[in-house]
Amino acid sequence: MGYRFTVSNAENGQATWRLHAGNNEMVAWAGETFASFSNARRAASDFKTGAKYATYDVYLDAGNEWRWRAVRGGRKVAASGESFANRANAERASANVRDNAGGAKLD
Repeated sequence: MGYRFTVSNAENGQATWRLHAGNNEMVAWAGETFASFSNARRAASDFKTGAKYATYDVYLDAGNEWRWRAVRGGRKVAASGESFANRANAERASANVRDNAGGAKLD
């Protein structure tokens, strides 16, 4: 089973998208919520199409853990699904998303 996008409700009840790897682990999410499922689905489709063209920024978060975010047109379009123990792991994870999101199934 390959990568796949899902659109569902976030903890606050608003729609968001998530990208799951073949092992069902969430590897990326929208980094925001949307007013409707159709808006979340459109954002997932846009990320799927443009993931290989995004800039992936690896950074230390407030908890001193490594994360990545994808930026296109000066706007964050995706965020890491988890934190990482070191910069190299975060970079590797962002490269996996960049290389696999375009071929992911969008439910």
